[in-house]
Amino acid sequence: MATNVLIIGSGGREHALGWKLKQSKHAGKIYFAPGNGGTAAIGENVKLDVEPVNTKNAEAIDYFCRQNKVGLIVIGPEDPLAHGLADRLQRDGRYVFGPVQAGARLEGDKAFAKQLMRAASIPTAEARIFTDYEAAIRYVENHETPVVVKAAGLAKGKGAIVCDNQEQAIDAVNRCMKTREFGDAGNTVVIEERLVGQEVSILALVDGKNIYVLDPSQDHKQVNEGDTGPNTGGMGAYCPTPLVDDAQMTLIQREVLVPTVDAMRRDGITFQGVLYAGLMLTAGGPKVLEYNTRFGDPECQPLMMRLKGDLFQIMTATCDPKGGRLHEVQLDWDKRVACCVVMCSGGYPGKYETGIPITGIEDAESDPDVKVFHAGTKLVKGELVTAGGRVLNVTAMGKTLKEAQEKANAACDKIQFRGAFFRRDIGNRVMK
Repeated sequence: MATNVLIIGSGGREHALGWKLKQSKHAGKIYFAPGNGGTAAIGENVKLDVEPVNTKNAEAIDYFCRQNKVGLIVIGPEDPLAHGLADRLQRDGRYVFGPVQAGARLEGDKAFAKQLMRAASIPTAEARIFTDYEAAIRYVENHETPVVVKAAGLAKGKGAIVCDNQEQAIDAVNRCMKTREFGDAGNTVVIEERLVGQEVSILALVDGKNIYVLDPSQDHKQVNEGDTGPNTGGMGAYCPTPLVDDAQMTLIQREVLVPTVDAMRRDGITFQGVLYAGLMLTAGGPKVLEYNTRFGDPECQPLMMRLKGDLFQIMTATCDPKGGRLHEVQLDWDKRVACCVVMCSGGYPGKYETGIPITGIEDAESDPDVKVFHAGTKLVKGELVTAGGRVLNVTAMGKTLKEAQEKANAACDKIQFRGAFFRRDIGNRVMK
């Protein structure tokens, strides 16, 4: 009998996961909380308040799942995971995809993650952790080499500030700890050496003991072409990346992923879900920049486009409360390359307007190799309008990265909303 599914989140990641789950014969009705204008076409959007996580709304979600016979809950974003929603929703006979709060701390607390890496001898940038503003400023003033200043808490992908000089580093500390640009996330800052190299995203499914590494991706964080401008939640990604070969992947698994899972197990944490390591490929080998504990957005979209297999079975094998069963499932991949290009509202990542009508998606999807995943959209009286900074994730498949990029860009050109912009150079780093 098919099992009903609840997907928590409203972004392109959640649309892509729902789209793939819909293809499983084991998945029944799919609910999204709150979902977006695109998820409404493959399931039902429901009004369940999931942030901030507290006893009241966790009970409301649990009640909804019991009333609607939901057997699989997929928690997409980092905030509810970091605040313990997975812990609160676990019940007999129910699968909850996403790590418990103790495991999600790897993403929610960069200071904790840095300390875990040090203790487990996992390769990462040298760093200092500060809770005192004056001490952080003194450190920066006496540190001549370029650094990265990071808000230790969750800042929606925007809390890492790459600094070229002392002046920029002092400004970054001020933004985190004085003007509190990232809210409570900046109460603690991590100031680390600036690593040089190409950045890659390594995502793995972890069932508590087994690790299944997914094909490597490369995200593009900066808002403007040529990797310039401020950081965003992600302007595009492609998969697989040629930057990581089989030998490097074996090294990453041995020196990063396995020690991370082992370190958590030693602390009594059974990690079940997605372990995502953002790595810099330096001259001295791969080094961890940060961890995420959920599917990346937009890395998830190319992964789901290429995944050949039953996502429902993969997820339930990963998060089985009786013990992981990842060894029982098979993941196969389309040999082609997938490229995801994010279409944004004018002004993003700063202030932007919402409620702007969107047209041309049907035309963009007339190519069978193109799928448009919705992120910041909603339906207002039947009309699709913008509702966020990152609006659409236009994802295309091609025999080569160049072909996939050209198809995605061509599809973006067919979609219109006032102020829309996107990067045309997703993947160019490895095509030069």
